[in-house]
Amino acid sequence: MTIETVPFEAGCGAEIRGVDIRQKLSPEDRDQIRAAWLDHLVLRFRDQMMSDDQHMAFTRQFGELEFNPGALIAKQYGVQTETSGRRREIPPEISVISNIIEDGKAIGGLGDGEAFWHTDSSFVDVPPAASLLRSLECPPPSAGGATEFLNMYAAYEMLPADVKTRIDGLAMIHPATHSSGGKAHKGFENVTDVTKVPGARQPLVRTHPETGRKALFLGRRLNAYVIGLPVEESESLLDFLWEHTTQEKFTWRQEWRVGDLIWWDNRCAMHRRDAFDPSMRRLMHRTQLKGTRPV
Repeated sequence: MTIETVPFEAGCGAEIRGVDIRQKLSPEDRDQIRAAWLDHLVLRFRDQMMSDDQHMAFTRQFGELEFNPGALIAKQYGVQTETSGRRREIPPEISVISNIIEDGKAIGGLGDGEAFWHTDSSFVDVPPAASLLRSLECPPPSAGGATEFLNMYAAYEMLPADVKTRIDGLAMIHPATHSSGGKAHKGFENVTDVTKVPGARQPLVRTHPETGRKALFLGRRLNAYVIGLPVEESESLLDFLWEHTTQEKFTWRQEWRVGDLIWWDNRCAMHRRDAFDPSMRRLMHRTQLKGTRPV
């Protein structure tokens, strides 16, 4: 069967049909899928009931696996963020996102609350290039839990010319203080001066290392700071950029089904998640591809 790429009528994203990603890809299929990913930023594969080993094997065909964010933040900042109930048999390259409690302990992160707009692990110096998230258990769409994606190429390209000139060459701190759900990481509970917040220094506009296109690179909003600006000016600029960027015309919305795998480009797409009914079980596993330092 021939692979088919079906773009969504939205700000980004496409569905890939006609391929079983649990099997090793031919070089031609691999190249076609990679080209679709670079073109559309976000890819959806449906009805892919995979094991963790199959998930990691698929990911490895496109690059080197990255460790889960808990390991990344521990390595760079010496802070422990792993969930206490994480199953021992889960490979360290797999992130577990779940609200499930076993023996009184959470088996994964983020729970059932909203996850705010963010770029995965941009608080480390070299963030992942990509995230590949698959659904093992999920509530029906009526119960919440949808994920939205933002096209950061388009957000940059549609900025007013004077704003592009103003932000050219600026860098900002991507804070390591909180999860995407707004929960403070241990040791980072109190921030009184955003100019000294722990986090990675990243360009406000980054150039994609494969496509050469420019994209806004905002990370997450809480405790962010544009280096060199007075705090009040930094806050005003970031407020404007976030209001501009999160317009609906730049987005695509994923309503999850069991067996879905969503692969997004962490270098030029942001994402968020709706809260969902806490009485419903949701279990997601995610791999990531190693990236390069943003420039």
